Amino acid sequence: MSTPPKPTTLLPVAHPPATVRQRRLGDLLAGLSVAGLLLPEAVAYSTIAALPPQAGVIALFAGLLCYGLFGGSRFAIVCATSSSAAVLAAATASLAGGDSALRMTLAVALVLVTGVFFLLAGLLKLGSVTAFIAKPVLRGFAFGLALTIILKQVASIVDVPLSNGNLVRFLPQLLEQWPQWNWAGAAVAGVALALLWLFARVRCLPGGLLVLMAGIAAGRWLDLPAHGVKLIGVIELSLEVPSLPVLPFFDWLRLGELGFAMVMILYAESYGSISAFALKHGDRVSSNRDLWALGAGNLLSGLFHGMPVGAGYSVTSANEAAGATSRLAGAVAALVVLFIVLTMLPWIALTPEPVLAAVVIHALSRGLSLKPLGRYFVWRRDRLLVICAVVAVLVLGVLDGLLMAVAISVVLMLRQMSAADIQALGQMGGGHDYVDLGRHPQAREVPGVLVLRPGEQLFFANVERILGNALRLIRHTPEPVHTVILSLEESSNLDGTSIEALAEFFARVGEEGKHLVLARLKHRAKQGLLALPEAERDGVMLSGLSVDDAVQAALKRQA
Repeated sequence: MSTPPKPTTLLPVAHPPATVRQRRLGDLLAGLSVAGLLLPEAVAYSTIAALPPQAGVIALFAGLLCYGLFGGSRFAIVCATSSSAAVLAAATASLAGGDSALRMTLAVALVLVTGVFFLLAGLLKLGSVTAFIAKPVLRGFAFGLALTIILKQVASIVDVPLSNGNLVRFLPQLLEQWPQWNWAGAAVAGVALALLWLFARVRCLPGGLLVLMAGIAAGRWLDLPAHGVKLIGVIELSLEVPSLPVLPFFDWLRLGELGFAMVMILYAESYGSISAFALKHGDRVSSNRDLWALGAGNLLSGLFHGMPVGAGYSVTSANEAAGATSRLAGAVAALVVLFIVLTMLPWIALTPEPVLAAVVIHALSRGLSLKPLGRYFVWRRDRLLVICAVVAVLVLGVLDGLLMAVAISVVLMLRQMSAADIQALGQMGGGHDYVDLGRHPQAREVPGVLVLRPGEQLFFANVERILGNALRLIRHTPEPVHTVILSLEESSNLDGTSIEALAEFFARVGEEGKHLVLARLKHRAKQGLLALPEAERDGVMLSGLSVDDAVQAALKRQA
């Protein structure tokens, strides 16, 4: 008698030491490369937000620390972003009325409100609601914002004051002051842009950091202030004692509205970059976990008077392209930036402002590519959305343009969800599939049975119109029917308004002398309907049966 073979035990296979070392080396090089982008961008975005330079640096550390501890993406770099900086500047300017101290207080309060909203969204598990802003609207907004910020940076490079915040008005002002342009500043920015473009051709080369060092050298040895080129000045990194801003109740209400818009744009931008690289590399990410991480980052940044933080696409893509394999790259970048700040802070004060403007222009230049927008021009509705979003930013300004973009997305979502579409289904080819008769006229109606399916999930805004249309179809069927099957596969759950409307629907169908079957009923929806006495009284069958099984059951019952 032969001895049966022993079962094979599968042991976890460890990565070879060389592979682990290669990954750690990749994270180290990626962290060094990204650090060269993060520090100059952090300081530059502070100027966009009209805040002291340290605000962007504090946001950088807060974002990297909190996302490194709580976030889920291997590649996301959470720090200050150009969009949040521009929105913060526009929001605080509209409320402060020229008072610089009040503007700083409002900025801190807005960052804190943003952090609280993110944490509340994570607590309520709203991470599945990822598409706050439609992608065509977001891309159009990003394009208009990039164009606006770049032209504002051009104005700062040539030292031209602008009185208005939207492109349509300040572009003529910029051109009218052509004779007063500071060409020395333009030359410094031009050289910086050329170097950034050149260094970007070499992978893992910290081009931003090298350009920053070159700018410091120019500020130290070329006496640029004598030629009208401003330096960024001293950066004070003394941490403030965490405290809540003291503001009137009305200001908190207004900041709540602006904070909601800030959360929308930051989360749409952040989750767009996080999900894009997760899809590319087959990673799994938790949107609720990322909400908590973004909330913690913004709350920590606000407590220490920093800027809003999010996962910007440009720096996240730079991190991935530099060879990052884990969140260790972000930790390395934070340590490198901390080392630079602790050892070179007095020297950083010598950086010419046109160099920082060049860093911003180079970072945002990808946003001016028409390639991502081209796909949306194929479809008429998306084409209109993109154009509206771009025009809104250019004409209305950053803040009103953002609010308009959010409003467009919300209107589109409500329009889609509140559609009163109800489909009559027919059997396709004698099989088990049931399809919309309006689109598939070759499908066969089942004699004596009317199969209906709402095109959208039932909720308070559409349920009465959808069920009203269903009753009209029942009352005007060309052939007599004995059973109505309502397929609720789109409705995983039902709110109170929907349940009340369905109770009324049960009664009306019973008055018509029809038997009613609810098919494809999800568990949570079924639990809500089981409490209705109308269902039992009117003989309604609540089931999770497929449409075909419900039809067969109805035919057997009638037979």
